Amino acid sequence: MTLHPQCQAVVEASAARGTVFDARNADEARALYAATTEIFAPQTPALENIEDRQIPGPEQSIPARLYRPKSDGGRLPILVYFHGGGWVFGDIDTHDALCRIVADGAGCLVASIDYRLAPEHKYPAGLDDCLAATRWMARNADAIGCDGGKLAVGGDSAGGNLAAAVAQRARDEGGPALVFQWLIYPALDFTADNASVRENGTGYLLTKQAIDWTREQYLADPHEEAADPGASPGLARELAGLPPALIQTAQYDPLRDEAKAYAERLAAAGVPIESILYDGMVHGFMRMGALIDCAGEALADGAAALRRAFSK
Repeated sequence: MTLHPQCQAVVEASAARGTVFDARNADEARALYAATTEIFAPQTPALENIEDRQIPGPEQSIPARLYRPKSDGGRLPILVYFHGGGWVFGDIDTHDALCRIVADGAGCLVASIDYRLAPEHKYPAGLDDCLAATRWMARNADAIGCDGGKLAVGGDSAGGNLAAAVAQRARDEGGPALVFQWLIYPALDFTADNASVRENGTGYLLTKQAIDWTREQYLADPHEEAADPGASPGLARELAGLPPALIQTAQYDPLRDEAKAYAERLAAAGVPIESILYDGMVHGFMRMGALIDCAGEALADGAAALRRAFSK
């Protein structure tokens, strides 16, 4: 289908006011991205509790926000969530509404992780933080009233990249065991050159130029590290033994085809995988529930997939 009218309105408004990728530096990009939160964020459900805390990290403490839904008092499953933002911007606040909605819809504790950002902290600093936070949640699940045996990871865009990489490292480096990975329009291959990059690389919010810029910010040596599976988890040699996955993509997203390729490789490796393509949508739409109705539908799809995974 053609670009959805609600997405078209967002694209036109963004072009008129400028996007984060028009910024002159990372700090300006962060401020611009944060400013979109008030525009995009929908109304959110009431939760039992929201708690900010510090998690021990490999080099410094990691800020985290724990979203606890209303429940019957039993031990909750856990989703460890990594926000998007090109590894350069985004934080707990920019994804606060999304995490509130998912905690309520999935009936799980959502731990949103404020990992270190580039360019101040190059790869693999952010990934190391995400893995450390996931391991901390597994070790401390009982203490926070949760079930460490029902642990999932998830994230959008750059956060989807980090979730996929955490799942691979957890499999290869002694855990923790994960029951699910939720990858929302994930960036999985810094070397990608495919139809979606060529067709959607300009005019639909996320551009090929922006992808190249974030790669330069995130990687210390883009030429050497672009094909490193830790940075490009879509290029990992072995995918067998990874947790079941949901991958959600948008039709007018330059990252669409690398996510599709990863889903096909997961299926070929015997990993249970569900893929959903949202027609007429653009990259980032699931954070835009105040303006794009399909955002709520897609988050409901993700929450339902989490509930199924946690019920097994």
